[in-house]
Amino acid sequence: MSDYQKAKTRVEVSPGDSVRILRELQEMSQNDLAAATGIPQSTISAIENDRVRLGVERAKVLARALHCHPAVLVFPGWEVDGDSAA
Repeated sequence: MSDYQKAKTRVEVSPGDSVRILRELQEMSQNDLAAATGIPQSTISAIENDRVRLGVERAKVLARALHCHPAVLVFPGWEVDGDSAA
């Protein structure tokens, strides 16, 4: 079985999905996140449902409240292997 190669498990996640997932993992409601960031709950809902773009500045504010790096929110599907900076 030397030619057997394990399949990669890959799920596509949007920036809005990443915000929702991290928020839920920290057991925060959208209202909790709104209170922690000053971003209206309606805007957080729109971001999570991909109706509004996250944007760099919002990503920074949300990342602080969600205790993660902004890149986790902005580039949730980024793979370092195989990607080139050129």
